Amino acid sequence: MTEAPVRRRDRERTRAELLRVATEAFAESGFAGTRVDDIADRTQTTKRMIYYYFGGKEQLYLAVLENAYRGIREAEQQVHVGDLEPVEAVRRIAELTYDHHLNHREFIRLVSIENIHHGSYIRRLGSLKELNQPAVGVLDTVLSRGRDEGRLRDDVDALDVHLVISSYCFFQVANQHTFGYLFDRDLLDPDRREHLRAMIGDVVVAWLTATPTA
Repeated sequence: MTEAPVRRRDRERTRAELLRVATEAFAESGFAGTRVDDIADRTQTTKRMIYYYFGGKEQLYLAVLENAYRGIREAEQQVHVGDLEPVEAVRRIAELTYDHHLNHREFIRLVSIENIHHGSYIRRLGSLKELNQPAVGVLDTVLSRGRDEGRLRDDVDALDVHLVISSYCFFQVANQHTFGYLFDRDLLDPDRREHLRAMIGDVVVAWLTATPTA
């Protein structure tokens, strides 16, 4: 009776390890440049085992994409917005997104690769649309409360805010090499992290508390 739970945990650990290594591989080399044999070697398993868990290279890549998006969505849910006043809640969401993007740089590379391919694979993941709704939902809740309290402007919606936060945080990782070369500034310099983290919070709060222009 005790063997089944143990086997299940072993399967879960094996699948999680395959996903972790596959995420690194696809982020480094993209879909076309990644070989299932290489992932098998790096996980000390077999190609057959990978096919057993995921069905094939394409299904593995789709699982990697879904898992990457799930990570940021789960992180966002850790902000208990009901315990914070609206302005502070927005700031916390912005700062959390910044931290997550810097700590999960493979997510940025995967999204960049997927955009190069015009989103051809992500379009096969209908579940992601549902998965991404909470991100907008959390912001919508905060904005609605802020409007009711007269603290936040009423001409900006949750998707607008999500776009601004995501754009800034994505840029830090996606453009680190080009920006760093052109302006001699390391966007990932640990000594500047708190400054850059505070910047997105300040920008979003200043924007949302400003008087709307005519």
